[in-house]
Amino acid sequence: MNSINEKQKNTLFAVLTVLPSVILIGIFIYGFIGNTIYLSFTDWGEGAGLTENVSKNFVGLKNYRELFSGFIHGRFRQDLVNTVYYSFFLLGGTLLFGLFFAILLDRSLKYESVFRTIFLYPMALSFIVTGTIWRWLLAPKGGFNLIPTIFGLPKSDFLWTSSRASILNFNWQILPRYIFAIAALVLLIPMVKSFYQRKTSLKKQISLSVSFGVSLLFALFLYKIFPPLLPYEEMHGFNLATIGICIAAIWQYSGYTMALYLAGLRGLSESIRESARLDGCNELQYYIKIAIPNLKPITLSAVIILAHISLKLFDLIFAMAGADNANTGHPSINMYLTTFRANNFALGASIAVILFIIAALFIIPYMIHTHKGREA
Repeated sequence: MNSINEKQKNTLFAVLTVLPSVILIGIFIYGFIGNTIYLSFTDWGEGAGLTENVSKNFVGLKNYRELFSGFIHGRFRQDLVNTVYYSFFLLGGTLLFGLFFAILLDRSLKYESVFRTIFLYPMALSFIVTGTIWRWLLAPKGGFNLIPTIFGLPKSDFLWTSSRASILNFNWQILPRYIFAIAALVLLIPMVKSFYQRKTSLKKQISLSVSFGVSLLFALFLYKIFPPLLPYEEMHGFNLATIGICIAAIWQYSGYTMALYLAGLRGLSESIRESARLDGCNELQYYIKIAIPNLKPITLSAVIILAHISLKLFDLIFAMAGADNANTGHPSINMYLTTFRANNFALGASIAVILFIIAALFIIPYMIHTHKGREA
């Protein structure tokens, strides 16, 4: 009886200890997220923004329709395209350079601690400091543009953060085609994978094939009935002004991925390397066929974290190019301008919700994968 009472006391004490944190998180995180979602369905800011008796009328999905198909919100749509390229180059660049630096240090270089400190140093800086440094380095009349003069060549005049040129342009109208094509590819991958797995039963293969066919037909049906996003052509592409932002972001976070990969490489048993050498495997083959495949969990974690960081480039872009430079735009910058300059709080909340959903698309699958891994 005494043991039961003691257990109940411990449980009550644990609940009371955790309860204040749960309440604060519920109010200041999930409560504010819920309030932001609610505000995105109102018209707060279309009339009077900050008044004593503010009017907030429910308008449904109007703000979201305006962002994706409104005439005056072309900048937001370009900002979304910029976000894709920011994420792509940040992920590709940091993973590539981080892995390269990790392999160099894993080979026990002389003065390894010095190189490790040099590679990790940029990660210790804030985005504001990084942005200020790289703004000077990428200045049109100095910095990198002066490098050709060292070799007797004329000075470069490339506008690193203010160029208006763009490549890989596409019409916003055909965006649904890309979305449905990607969705079909995602559905196709499990089916193809199942056919190459010997343990997969014929019944499961047929079920996956039927599911894919039905899903594809449904996607084609949606594509046929999907209305045009805009009544006119609107071209978007990769703005060359974002190259400077990408370089600065890769420079800052390559050391982070290097640390992750180096920890993974050092965590591999030395006996694996010795066995590979005995089997006639050289260093390059060891890393390509043995070491790198064993780093898949680290790569997945790095991709999730860096993808989340790519959605929070506000301070780096603000420091390097300013908030009013549409060529280097980002939804977070647009949210700031819409909310605190235009005082359109409902539309700003809609942009925040879209960013929240994009971040969830990366984080939730990772959490599910991690949870399944723990259960296994």
